[in-house]
Amino acid sequence: MDRHSRAVYAISVAAELSGTAIANLRVYERHGLVAPDRTEGGTRRYSDADVERLVRIRELLDAGLNLAGVDRVLELEDEVARLRERS
Repeated sequence: MDRHSRAVYAISVAAELSGTAIANLRVYERHGLVAPDRTEGGTRRYSDADVERLVRIRELLDAGLNLAGVDRVLELEDEVARLRERS
């Protein structure tokens, strides 16, 4: 596992790093926008990649998209990234 995808941040740290409230992180997880790892005890752990995604979610919400719109944009961005990796 590379350092970028290693889950090390608690929810409070991820919220601070992304400029998002803790409650919002839980909502984003419920909507499937982010999927943090869990410890054996069930504590959420976020990676640098998760924090970057949270920042992107915040940017899209600030631009006026709703959560469904954010989800679709993230899906398309992920698909473009996969296609670029293949070529």
